[in-house]
Amino acid sequence: MTHPAQPKASHFINGEYVEDTAGTPIPVIYAATGEQIATVHAATPAIVEQALSTAKAAQKAWAKMTGTERGRILRRAADIMRTRNRDLSVLETYDTGKPLQETLVADATSGADALEYFGGLAGSLTGEHIPMGEDWVYTVREALGLCVGIGAWNYPTQIACWKGAPALACGNSMVFKPSETTPLCALKVAEILHEAGLPAGVFNVVQGMGEVGGALVTDPRVDKVSLTGSVPTGKKVYAAAAAGMKHVTMELGGKSPLIIFDDADVENAVGGAINGNFYSSGQVCSNGTRVFVQKGIKEKFLARLAERTGAAVLGDPQDEATNFGPMVTENQMNIVLGYVEKGKAEGARLICGGNRADLPGFFIQPTVFADVTDDMTIAREEIFGPVMSVLDFDTEEEVIARANDTEFGLSAGVFTNDFSRAHRVIGQLEAGSCFINSYNDAPVEAPFGGVKASGVGRENSKEAIKHFSQVKSVYVRMGDVEAAF
Repeated sequence: MTHPAQPKASHFINGEYVEDTAGTPIPVIYAATGEQIATVHAATPAIVEQALSTAKAAQKAWAKMTGTERGRILRRAADIMRTRNRDLSVLETYDTGKPLQETLVADATSGADALEYFGGLAGSLTGEHIPMGEDWVYTVREALGLCVGIGAWNYPTQIACWKGAPALACGNSMVFKPSETTPLCALKVAEILHEAGLPAGVFNVVQGMGEVGGALVTDPRVDKVSLTGSVPTGKKVYAAAAAGMKHVTMELGGKSPLIIFDDADVENAVGGAINGNFYSSGQVCSNGTRVFVQKGIKEKFLARLAERTGAAVLGDPQDEATNFGPMVTENQMNIVLGYVEKGKAEGARLICGGNRADLPGFFIQPTVFADVTDDMTIAREEIFGPVMSVLDFDTEEEVIARANDTEFGLSAGVFTNDFSRAHRVIGQLEAGSCFINSYNDAPVEAPFGGVKASGVGRENSKEAIKHFSQVKSVYVRMGDVEAAF
């Protein structure tokens, strides 16, 4: 009997599931057990061609529909997604290993929010009238055309919707390639969009590794590339897209600072640090993995953090009592364990965790290092696992300089009860998505994205509309044309 995670076929093109077993098999491994639960096949050149030509052909008619009509389909898809939240959450847990307790509230629900938000916005996308005396200029907001979305493995449902919803709202078509590690959920997003009335060919999903991504990114028919991934991958994809003068959005990694001042509410600050390091077992790009704690509350903070981290429940992610899941792959687990060893070797003080958990699957204990210094590897490189580095600081000026001393700039957070200081410090931190007395909230209404090496462009909010559309301006002369001769 096939596992319930086995999809009907590997790809979704032109409104239906499509298979081509000539493509390289991609095993889908369940992170909680290490067992293979499904297989998909990488897209062959014929599949890539089918997806691109289909998406190109479908786009014009989709863009000709009114925004309100497009929005209605997106909002209908959001409703279907919410109705099926439990099934989609179970699949997300099979795909990623994240606990069902988490996926039930953070994944398909977030995807549905994006479809609903951009569905509601679609009818409001207008240009402007610019008076020029008796002449005038008007602007038109037009679709870019054919967009390619490339997903990461940590939020497969959410990322497909975060990219798909604004692209479709603006009248574009999309070919989406999920991560080869988590290929299942995006197929369900495509299926639901089609069921909601999306015309065939407007949103397509193809599987594959880097070479499939490369074929999509470099195709001359593609107008825009939106990638979520690591900084090294982002630099390669950005360069390839730039060679074809394509629009890009890059949502990349980070090594974000979370700054906790002496006057912060310790319980809330510990909660923020837990959310910013251990949610999704640390596999979140915006995580606040450099936790700077002012010396006056350092030991109190560490003691409470160790206590609360001890309440993490590791186990079967399909059990709703479990609140801490495995790493997404064995390889990712080994990378993270390597960083833990570097932390020990470079002299950081291990407060808790630090080992692989004695469970089937790819579990690492939630790990906290104290007395971390700025030059340690665990404080410089993105680990993408449940490893928190706690650093000490004395003054506000000092911590701002140290927090900004990184190539990354995705997120930053401040915990303090002094609101003047909160805004003053956030105002000086070099990061795109920031938090005060909170961490890692990502509502679709708010822009999300980074500065410096953490990326270009923004996802979500009205900002995303700007990244999936372009403006045409039309000058209208009402009188005679003057010319030199």
